[in-house]
Amino acid sequence: MVTAVRSLGLQGISGYEVTVECFLSGGLPAFDIVGLGDTAVKESRERVRAAVKNCGVKFPVSRITVNLAPAGLKKEGTLYDLPILLGILACAEEIKSPARDAAFVGELSLTGTLRAVNGVLPMAMAAARAGIKTLYVPAANAAEATLADGVTVYGVPDVVSLVQHLKGKAPLRPEPKWQAEQTDEQGPDFSDVMGQENVKRALEIAAAGGHNILLIGPPGSGKSMLAKRLPGILPDMTFEEALETTKVHSVVGTLAGRLLCTRPFRAPHHSVSPVGMIGGGSNPRPGEISLAHNGVLFLDELPEYDRGALEALRQPLEDGFVSVVRVSAQAKYPARAMFVAAMNPCPCGNYGSSTQPCRCTQKEIARYLGRISGPLLDRIDMQLEVTAVPVRQITESAPEEPSEAIHARVQAARRRQQARYAGEGVSSNAELSARQLEQFCPLDDACRELIGKACDKYNLSMRAVSRVRKVARTIADLAGEENIGKAHILEALRYRNLEGNYWK
Repeated sequence: MVTAVRSLGLQGISGYEVTVECFLSGGLPAFDIVGLGDTAVKESRERVRAAVKNCGVKFPVSRITVNLAPAGLKKEGTLYDLPILLGILACAEEIKSPARDAAFVGELSLTGTLRAVNGVLPMAMAAARAGIKTLYVPAANAAEATLADGVTVYGVPDVVSLVQHLKGKAPLRPEPKWQAEQTDEQGPDFSDVMGQENVKRALEIAAAGGHNILLIGPPGSGKSMLAKRLPGILPDMTFEEALETTKVHSVVGTLAGRLLCTRPFRAPHHSVSPVGMIGGGSNPRPGEISLAHNGVLFLDELPEYDRGALEALRQPLEDGFVSVVRVSAQAKYPARAMFVAAMNPCPCGNYGSSTQPCRCTQKEIARYLGRISGPLLDRIDMQLEVTAVPVRQITESAPEEPSEAIHARVQAARRRQQARYAGEGVSSNAELSARQLEQFCPLDDACRELIGKACDKYNLSMRAVSRVRKVARTIADLAGEENIGKAHILEALRYRNLEGNYWK
């Protein structure tokens, strides 16, 4: 007798349907699992055997063959424990075969309780696309799975409860739709930062348009302090953005039991490897740039990062996704993140300082700055010099503007962008393609002449000119103006002159 139990698998951050086929035959007792399963899948034999016996059910003494179809796709993880167990019980006629419109996912403990698995949200969405009406998952994953429309989700605490439910003796209750939780957490506020009005203005523009930004200045000037307050002024996430970001964190296992309603802020240590930065590995998984999707990737002390890790960022910063290709698998991860970096101007940090002498030689400075390649700099929309604020100005300054007020302006500008680009597949100015740039960021003759002069003076590339126009569009949005003017272009050009000052 052959039974088939529907389940699900993961490829990248997308789910796909897996059919668990079980067959019991005569001969010497054996338990084989085929279908390109990894070590964790193979080890499910012992977990299933122990779970069946500890739940008071007789484990069949026969030759058991389990096939995970499609057999040509590699299967990973422990999520097939539950469907394998149900298939064996159905073959042994301990329970009826599960309904054809039901699917099962879950890891078993030796006692028969179900443990949480990663990636339930994308698998639940794949189940809805496959026509599955009922999905059984570990109780710890049930709330997450309800975010997929069109599927009734049951949270299963253990095997005994599921068997009683399938027999109709003690039905489980469907999991209610997961509602986003409102949090009152207050992060660092811009009101704590005294002075630095020009940097605050630049960060406001960057947040409003989703632009990449580089802060360069001596130690103690407030670069890291300002960057860490950026999450407080970022625009609110739409439900679609929250769902896509939650999918990535669900696959990695960093979801923490809730829908991600705030934009992620990732700040990896400078020892991060290229694989850790963009994703990959023998079993491909998302990297830091994908975990920061729809949020911020902050790299402090930029030249200290591995050159390979920085150069690997060039493609995702340009395209908004990461494509990982391996011999046995390939995956595509979203990576539309706002890139924020901070660095010193030289090894000692005092190059160009008016208060502290620089101890570095020109060769040392050139070597230090040379760790940042020209192509990577070209992909950073805004480059800003941060100078230390005098102590007297800090003690005598008036109360600073709070993050809440800046956030209101940023949110209003982002709403204008979302309305303008409705149906275009983009939500912010930084995402505009070349065609969309010409359509939505037209320039009059005076603006074109101004950009032409800037190209001659600063040797701007075509990519840099495009990014200047995008930043100017954001400045116009913050001012509530429909057309880009000379004043907007001039301000945008102010954020592109550091290459000439430092990378001569």
